[in-house]
Amino acid sequence: MNFTLLAAQTADSGTKMEIGDAAITAVFGYSVVFFGLVLLMCVLYITGAFFKSKDAKAKAALESAKKETAAKPAEAAPAPVDLPTAPGSAGHVKLHGVPDKEAAMIMAIVADKMQTPLNELRFISIKEVK
Repeated sequence: MNFTLLAAQTADSGTKMEIGDAAITAVFGYSVVFFGLVLLMCVLYITGAFFKSKDAKAKAALESAKKETAAKPAEAAPAPVDLPTAPGSAGHVKLHGVPDKEAAMIMAIVADKMQTPLNELRFISIKEVK
């Protein structure tokens, strides 16, 4: 094939544009692209403002809840009771609303299930889950 002949036919078949028409087409193309970018920027700005206001409302609700709880008198929680240290024990156990008898049963059950002597286990605190 003769590439020179093919190139000449392709050049003749296209529409000839004047420099003014080409400039108008280029300016129109650029303006469409920039309009799309500005539109995308506006969408992102609006989305960001929506989420910022949502976060601000949540923060304000949290602050008001903190103020309400601070204003209310706190219920007196039972003071944790420390069991005395026995020979061979691993330290003190803090009991939060659990009687001594129940705490002893819980520790015995845990030691039995783990098949470990009670004096090798260390209980830090026992708290009743309501």
